[in-house]
Amino acid sequence: MTDELADSVLGAARRARAAAADLAVLTRAQKDAALEAMASALEAETPRITDANAQDVARARENGTSEAIIDRLRLDEKRIAAMADGLRQVAGLPDPVGEVERGYALPNGLQVTQRRVPMGVVGIIYEARPNVTADAAGLALKSGNAVLLRGSSSALASNTAIVDVVRAATARTDVPQDAVQLVPGDGHEAAKHLMRARGLVDVLIPRGGAGLIRSVVEESTVPVIETGVGNCHVYVDADADLDKAVDIVLNAKTHRPSVCNAAETLLVHADVAGAFLPRVLGALQDAGVTIHGDERVRGYAEHVVPATDDDWAVEYLSLDLAVAVVDSLDDAVAHIRRWGSGHTEAIVTRSLAASQRFAATTDSAAVMINASTRFTDGEQFGFGAEIGISTQKLHARGPMGLRELTTTTYVVTGDGHVRG
Repeated sequence: MTDELADSVLGAARRARAAAADLAVLTRAQKDAALEAMASALEAETPRITDANAQDVARARENGTSEAIIDRLRLDEKRIAAMADGLRQVAGLPDPVGEVERGYALPNGLQVTQRRVPMGVVGIIYEARPNVTADAAGLALKSGNAVLLRGSSSALASNTAIVDVVRAATARTDVPQDAVQLVPGDGHEAAKHLMRARGLVDVLIPRGGAGLIRSVVEESTVPVIETGVGNCHVYVDADADLDKAVDIVLNAKTHRPSVCNAAETLLVHADVAGAFLPRVLGALQDAGVTIHGDERVRGYAEHVVPATDDDWAVEYLSLDLAVAVVDSLDDAVAHIRRWGSGHTEAIVTRSLAASQRFAATTDSAAVMINASTRFTDGEQFGFGAEIGISTQKLHARGPMGLRELTTTTYVVTGDGHVRG
């Protein structure tokens, strides 16, 4: 069975590689037409997709899956419409393929240009969220890449329905059907074969929890762009506008707590703790948030759970928030650098110097100044959608859109030049 599964996964990778060669030469108009067809098909097939998703949700509940994960898994008409809108937004974005990064003439007359080209075959391994299936397919297609999708078994029915709809739509366009494929199999062995398909798959992008990301990074022989968990912080500085700070903290924690750009820790400068903490802790508790506080925080409100090292390190993905009082901006940064995941940090301050120092020293993929952490998102950044949020430093960092799914090649033009 293992050999059959390996042959099946590698066969899909080979078909993807052939499709990638055809995709690389398509025009923007051809790719955009396919994206529009995919969007319309998702809307037309909404009942089929929601029926499949209902099977996944019911199975998840039977298995005792947490509500945070079920929220990520669930699809309804509104979320499917958002998936379709995301594809249309990607269609409306400039095509990065063929862009000239730089061009110049050498003294010997050779003309050198560095141009953007597709990666080739991109593998995506992700958990729970079936909307990623459509986002990844659209971004990969627009950037000229074939994509191999390996979602979690918990979303198998949803992902299968979405990929079937998308492939049927592309069959009526110039895009090869095998540009979008669901990796065969639903266990770890299938993912392992994908991770070992070096030479057929050009890059893997894991998107999910810490365990999934660690597994892909450690087991893969295919190059990996590591997307990280979101242990995000909001720091309220001594010079903060406290009204704005309350709004930002509430939004960052409660707008959608089950996603990676939700805030998990609040740090408050000691100079404003007395004025700020009673207000914000009351507002958070009214919103149903459980506070895990250090000793100083516990003096400002009742029903605060004592915070441990696990609370500073965890990505809750729930209505829980770790809160600490710090004596300086540098102490806040030291806390973030020790416990953070390098995803997104926010500072609330009226001091230009404080905001500049915070941005320069936190060493994260995104820094928000007087804004919620919830804005770290490909769509919010104007990318149309995102393939994930990279927390590493090589090739891509932060929300990954179309440009991050391309690489470059040098094209050198001569006139019979030979090297002496």
